[in-house]
This record gives sequence, C-alpha cells and structure tokens, in this order.
Amino acid sequence: MKPESMIFASDSFKGSLSQEQILSLLEFSAAKHFPDCTCVSLPIADGGEGTAEAVVRAAGGELRKVKVHGPLMEEREACYGLLPHGRAIIEMAQASGLPLVPEEQRDPRNTTTYGTGELILDALRQGCRDIRIALGGSATNDGGMGCLRALGFRFLDKDGNELEGYGRDLAKVSHISLSQVKRRVHAASFTVMCDVDNPLCGKDGATYIFGPQKGATPEILEELEAGMQNYARCAEAALGENYAGVSGAGAAGGLGFAAAAFLRGQMRSGIETVLDLIQFDRMLMEAGCVITGEGRMDGQSTRGKAVYGIAEHCKKEGVPCYAIVGSLGEGAEKMYRHGVTDVVVTAPEGMDLADAMANAESLYRKAADRLFEQIERKPL
Repeated sequence: MKPESMIFASDSFKGSLSQEQILSLLEFSAAKHFPDCTCVSLPIADGGEGTAEAVVRAAGGELRKVKVHGPLMEEREACYGLLPHGRAIIEMAQASGLPLVPEEQRDPRNTTTYGTGELILDALRQGCRDIRIALGGSATNDGGMGCLRALGFRFLDKDGNELEGYGRDLAKVSHISLSQVKRRVHAASFTVMCDVDNPLCGKDGATYIFGPQKGATPEILEELEAGMQNYARCAEAALGENYAGVSGAGAAGGLGFAAAAFLRGQMRSGIETVLDLIQFDRMLMEAGCVITGEGRMDGQSTRGKAVYGIAEHCKKEGVPCYAIVGSLGEGAEKMYRHGVTDVVVTAPEGMDLADAMANAESLYRKAADRLFEQIERKPL
C-alpha cells in the first residue's frame, strides 16, 4: 500500500524523545519509503503540560505572554494561546502549577489560583469569547476561589470582609457576592479540559486525593476538607444549585468546581478538546493512515490519553491508525478495540530500560522503518 497522505500525531516519550524529535524521525523515514506521500505532522497534547503551545502550532494563532501572580501571589510571567475566531486556550499550571512552588514552601493552605483568573481576564480583554481551560498540575486547593476573585466574584467572611482566595480561606467563607463580576465573563463560554472524575468533597474529592502531593499533612487535609465543605454550601446558597458532585469538580484543587458552577463551563476530555480545536476530523478525511504513539502503552492509555483519543477518531472515520511505542504494559491489548490497527515496539524484548532510554532515537528510527515497510506490504 502506498498512501497518498499520512498524519503524524504522536505523544512524546517522556525522558527520552520529544514530540519534535519523533515527528522529525517519522518525516525522515516516510520520505525514504513514500517519497511522493504528503505528510502532515501535528504537535499533540491531551490537556497537560504543553497543550497551549501544541494547539497554537497546529491550529494557528500565537502564544501571548502576560504578567500574573503565581500560586504564592508572587509576580511572574505566564503565557496562553490566542487562537483565531475569538478563541483562547489556557493551561492553569502556567500560573498556578505545582512546579512554581519550591518544595519547602508547599502547603495548599497558602496557594491560590488567582493567576489563572488573570490569564482568563486577559483573554477576555483580547476579545476572546470561547475559552478552553486545561486543568492539571495544580499547586492549589482553593476551590477556584482565587481564579474567580480575579474575575470579580467576591468571597466574604461573617463580618463582611473580603477574603483573598487562598486554601486557608475556604472555612471562612460566609457569603459569595456576584454583583461585581466582569460583564465579559457572562458573555463568554468556557470549556474545562479535565480527565479526572473526582467530586469536590469527600474521600475521593479534591483535598484527600490530590492534597498530599501538594504538601498537605493529614492535619492539613482535615482542615482543608472542612473548609471545602463549607465553601460548597455557600456556593449552593449563592447559585441555588449544588455542583459539588459534578464529575471533575475536584480537579485542580476544586478549580473544576469553580468553572462548572460559576462560569457554567462544560467538562470535556482534554484530548477531545485539542482534536476539536485543530479540526482533526477534517484532516482525517484526506488521510490514508495515521501514525501515533506514546512511551508506554497499557491499560491506562484508554483513560483520556492522546493515543486513545486519536485512535477513536480514526476508528470512527475508518482510517488505519498505527502506534509506535517504547514498551507495552498490562492491558495494552484494549487499544485494539479503540481503533489502533497495529503496534510497533521500539525496544527489543528484554532490553534494559536504561539502555532503551539511552538509544531511544536509533531504536525509534528502526521501528519507524519497520512500520513503513509493513505498510508498504499491505494490499490496497
């Protein structure tokens, strides 16, 4: 089979091969085997780190840098994607991510999503009316209060004093005022890129599941959980609806809850949002096959990973989807049911992980050659 066009859309191999390296290797190998084939290389992301940059590169637009306040309210620079047609894509980790907090200062009582709200506000001021927010990698457990405060929502204690919007303020909220919310907020639509289903409160909620990795001790967890439950009650009183149990409300320390409840955001898979933004289905209409991949394919790959989303779309459109992966784990065979046509593993069976990582580029090049030879032999 000699396809007239191919799409390359692989995730990176964490710690060994970047997306750029993988796409370059695929382009080089494809040119040897199919010199007349049109190849489209797509940077891809599933809502995690690098999502804004990947979407801007694939869909056009620009990365806009702005000054914001970080998780400790320190001044810093962050960027987001400005896309054509009044759209924006924002990674909350750019302004409120865990790597921005030194390990010795990690305590989710003292962090805020205020900077994420500043990114949203800047996008609104740029005329964006369709805003996608990628959750994940947060340093916060403030229920999204900080983000909302930047947009004009006011959180008051029992004496009517305005709270700053840190995790420690959750227990102090007595009343939520909506009267000063920026008009632009109500005019925009929000999509929340979220691949976890945790509720806001409880043993499976934001605090107990994600709090420990943000520096919370057992005592801090109890304090924050009590505060989160208080905050949820106040939000219900202000809105007349209970959003605490919404799937994904617990994402990013409760920012998922804030976006769903106060911004009326639609919860959606990260990879699905990305594929929608880059108009992947339209590209598939002209593709002979798709080459995707990830460092390790296993049962977890079906839980919103980039390869899973790409393969599902290929299945729907009847386009062959091949995966080049570093290794296979338990449950990898499930991916065949979700649209993967065949899998090529870069590392020979039994190879030591350190050796595989050290020789990742040459191993990938050989795997790509094997795959393209396999495609050549397939009947039309």
